[in-house]
Amino acid sequence: MHRIPIGVLGASGYAGRELCALVRKHPDLRLAFATANEQAGRTVELPGGGEVTFVATEQAPLADAQLIFSSLPHGASKAWVEKSRAAGAKVVDLSHDLRIGNGVDGVVYGLTELYRDQIRGADIVANPGCYPTSISLALLPLIEQGLIAHHATIIANSASGVTGAGFTARTDLLFGEITENYRAYGTGNTHRHLNEMRALLGTLQSDAELVFTPHLLPIARGILSSITVPLRGTLDDAMAPFRSRYGTEPFIELASAPPELRHVTGRNTVRIFAQPLAHLKQPTLLILSAIDNLMKGAAGQAVQNANLMLGLEETAGLPV
Repeated sequence: MHRIPIGVLGASGYAGRELCALVRKHPDLRLAFATANEQAGRTVELPGGGEVTFVATEQAPLADAQLIFSSLPHGASKAWVEKSRAAGAKVVDLSHDLRIGNGVDGVVYGLTELYRDQIRGADIVANPGCYPTSISLALLPLIEQGLIAHHATIIANSASGVTGAGFTARTDLLFGEITENYRAYGTGNTHRHLNEMRALLGTLQSDAELVFTPHLLPIARGILSSITVPLRGTLDDAMAPFRSRYGTEPFIELASAPPELRHVTGRNTVRIFAQPLAHLKQPTLLILSAIDNLMKGAAGQAVQNANLMLGLEETAGLPV
């Protein structure tokens, strides 16, 4: 059976290795190359089994791949996206270089459940960030159905596992700093993912403001977002907007109770639960959204987008 050749740039990081593992197990894809400059020539074990030997990025045979995932660092990825396209490959970029809100126009934003049709015909897709995926998919039905109060301030608090900080060694991510601890960072509404989320709100013609505070959990993977949304009026059924929008979505799971990270670990799934908040003068909804930051928040969503770009079944090779 013919399998489509795939390249992975920046494969030594957590998302890059996850991509290699997904490609290895995919029924329609094969891994043509995986790059890692500092680890060039090294053979490593992939999540779930199997091995890959890295080559230097400069030595990558870009023309051998029909589609390339770029998991290179922010700021370095854009140039390699251009080189990959010049070599004839489609590209899914996992950095923030080409995402909306970062000064780049004309690149399809890979929030699959919103831009599925555009992704199918795209040569380059900017994969969303992990936090924006968790928060945007939780807000999308309310925005589209005009349920959010005029000029509302939405408050989103998200807690992420340590793999969301990347593979680079940092003293603040040492075991002794993380274990038995829980802390906020990027405080003051300054986190870099805010540009992306604000841009999406603007694209959807929402006048809501967003206050976002990320937190670091002493675990490896997963994101749980708690989002409070002022509403125009009372909802008799808090989950009704989500059922009507996401009823047929293969990777969105609507829960009957607050989601937990163990419900989504290793799965390309966002699990959503909503309920009204009591004892407030204005009708307000609490939305809880859980994802695996390395799957639906990175590698899994990238493969989901690649499947569409390559004319494959959207769910192919992805754990649900």
